Amino acid sequence: MRKIILIPLVLILYQSPLYAEFTFTFKWGDIPMCTTGNPNRVNNPIFELNGLPDGVTKLTFRMIDKNVPTYNHGGGKINNYDGSSVIEPGAFKYKSPCPPNGKHTYEWIIKAYEGTKKVATAKSSLKYP
Repeated sequence: MRKIILIPLVLILYQSPLYAEFTFTFKWGDIPMCTTGNPNRVNNPIFELNGLPDGVTKLTFRMIDKNVPTYNHGGGKINNYDGSSVIEPGAFKYKSPCPPNGKHTYEWIIKAYEGTKKVATAKSSLKYP
């Protein structure tokens, strides 16, 4: 009878998340308008982070133009992450969005590390301009 009682408990524990899912939103912030196809080097957007696991020490950031994924907009990293839920402009610089032909969709990917071990990844997209 104990086995019958333990199986449901094991399933409940297995299905319960250990921590909230890592998500984030971002705002372009005060970057210069650019639609020439020649990006500016600008400060990072404003990132609002949610659900990062405890113990995260490093964050890496990368931006992809979903319309031209081969173009390298770069990104940055924060090697001594302090647990802040908001990453303000100035943490790193990257090549701004600058679509030459209408709106493009840009996706940021953030990877979170505890030491050298990747513990979470999240993506978020916005159109520009």
